[in-house]
Amino acid sequence: MSNEAGKAANPYAGGHTKSATAPVPKSRIALFVVPAVLGLVADLVSKWWMFSQAELRNGNIWWVISDYAGFQLSLNEGALFGMGQGYVWVFAAFGILAAVALPIWLFRFGAASDALLTFALGCVMAGILGNLYDRLGLHGEQIHGESIKAVRDWILLQWGAEYRWPNFNIADTLLVVGAAIVFYRSLFMPDKDAKTQTS
Repeated sequence: MSNEAGKAANPYAGGHTKSATAPVPKSRIALFVVPAVLGLVADLVSKWWMFSQAELRNGNIWWVISDYAGFQLSLNEGALFGMGQGYVWVFAAFGILAAVALPIWLFRFGAASDALLTFALGCVMAGILGNLYDRLGLHGEQIHGESIKAVRDWILLQWGAEYRWPNFNIADTLLVVGAAIVFYRSLFMPDKDAKTQTS
């Protein structure tokens, strides 16, 4: 077989190899960092302000819509919406792993080539970091003089007296919104994955 025929059969001959991942546009960094930073700031500032209100420290509720929506402080040692109480260090460890893994997956392995996915995971990152800050006890909240490592929740939603949703915060909201966008994308935009893999 001639050299020309060999090159035609193997387009990557001669030392040239195809990149495993498509290059990620630099604009994607901002698309990830901006919602992550703004979401984190909004979460931490809102928690700080709410927990600094003396009127709320004794369990009182500030109603926005009476019997339906308001503000009430609570400390959550579990996961999202109060699940898994008492496993704060387990969730903190998962949070650290996720905070490291997301940027690597997006920018090292090329997932950030998808703009919608990048934005969604920026929201998720904000939620992870906001609650991780609390789980590490960096907020300084104390009970009976001892530091407590728990997530600060302050948003209350209920339906009359019959149904009450577990208190939550902006970080929880960002986690749900980001996850919902990822779910929507995977369900209604599956062709994006195929294009990313073949690009």
